[in-house]
Amino acid sequence: MAPAVDPQVARELKRQVAAELHEQLARTPGVDGATRRQRGRALIEEAVARWSDAHAQAHGVPPTREQDRALAEAVYDLLFRAGRLQPYLDDPEIENILINGCDDVWVSRVHQPLRQVPPVADSDTELVELLQDLARQHGGGERSLSTASPTLALRLEGGMRLQALTEVTPRPYVAIRRHRVASATLRDLVGLGSVDTTLAAFLSAAIRARKNVMITGTQGVGKTSLLRAMAGEIPPDERVGTLESEYELWLHTLGHLRQVVPMEAREGNGERVDGRIAGELTIGELIPAALRMTLSRIIVGEVRSSEVVPMLRVMTNGEGGSMCTLHARGPHMVVDRIAELCLEYGAHMTDTLAYRLTANAVDFVVHVAMVDETAVGGRRHRFVSHVLEVVGLGESGRPAMNTVFGPRDAEPRAVPHTPPSCLDDLRRVGFDARMLQSPYGAWGAPLDLRIGGRV
Repeated sequence: MAPAVDPQVARELKRQVAAELHEQLARTPGVDGATRRQRGRALIEEAVARWSDAHAQAHGVPPTREQDRALAEAVYDLLFRAGRLQPYLDDPEIENILINGCDDVWVSRVHQPLRQVPPVADSDTELVELLQDLARQHGGGERSLSTASPTLALRLEGGMRLQALTEVTPRPYVAIRRHRVASATLRDLVGLGSVDTTLAAFLSAAIRARKNVMITGTQGVGKTSLLRAMAGEIPPDERVGTLESEYELWLHTLGHLRQVVPMEAREGNGERVDGRIAGELTIGELIPAALRMTLSRIIVGEVRSSEVVPMLRVMTNGEGGSMCTLHARGPHMVVDRIAELCLEYGAHMTDTLAYRLTANAVDFVVHVAMVDETAVGGRRHRFVSHVLEVVGLGESGRPAMNTVFGPRDAEPRAVPHTPPSCLDDLRRVGFDARMLQSPYGAWGAPLDLRIGGRV
């Protein structure tokens, strides 16, 4: 375990180094980030050496080499990374970091319940300063945290996602989530127990057959991981566009697809001009530009608001094969959830039009669920629970849906139910329809739950 570091000493050395580094960079403008960090590291070593000498003179005993090294890392983290948050960001076992003010910090590790950890700052003011530093380091648009802009959403190194609130809450609140399966394939998800080989083959065929897919579920169940894995089934020579509020899919870096056009929404600067935030560029506004990029498919990381309408129109008018994720608590709530978001598009939108758009656009809804048994000594089970096929408008004017995969008996995970009406399309891309004949798919046994057996 690394030696303890005095936060006040680390902050003081950070201020000294920051001032020295600023003077150096002012004399040599145009320095890139890597060189800036390299110069900063050298200045930190010098500052720690000075402090170590002063400490030895004052106390008669010099700090150990390990203490000097720990202090240097703490100063580096404050200057270039996430300060006292950094050890939690570096821990691959941590899935969530929840901050309710500087001294009320909780983390959850894989298959473990939440537990409280030491403060990440000495005051809420210092915590806000840390978040402002992270916003400046982000480098993507005009992201900030202030009275004029009290919310902050950004990606951190390693793909973690941060959401922060201040001014509208009594204290600064922060939630940080990690995608632990950042480059998982469908085969990897089979190994993790999220899908079986039958469902993996079906989802792969749906992508190759250019079916439009909406992945749904609640927060933290693995929607983005599944979307990324399914994107891995797209033929590598296709030109694909991704639209996200913060980059999480990283399809442009994973290497499978040779042509990816990644687009990230831009936050405004807090000022309002003609009723909207100056400088803001939303996902819905990016979609028309994406359509002019000669893309074969468009993937939206998460549909949250009125951008659902242009997304549905892309699915309806394009070549097919587009995908997105959507927050919904249950698979049969998805249609109403889409309608709710459609109504945010404008006064001319109605439930009837929203239902028609959904029926014409979406081919499959894939719902991801989680059973969390960590409170009773178990683990978190994440898996696909349903695959619903949208088969046009029903008699009630709502989209009609067939359950292609769903739970059965004591098995809460998705197993075959009703073959889809587009089965021939899937067979044309190599899907073996006989796989749908097994009532329990390829699962060898029901999911091993401590309590119950269905979600």
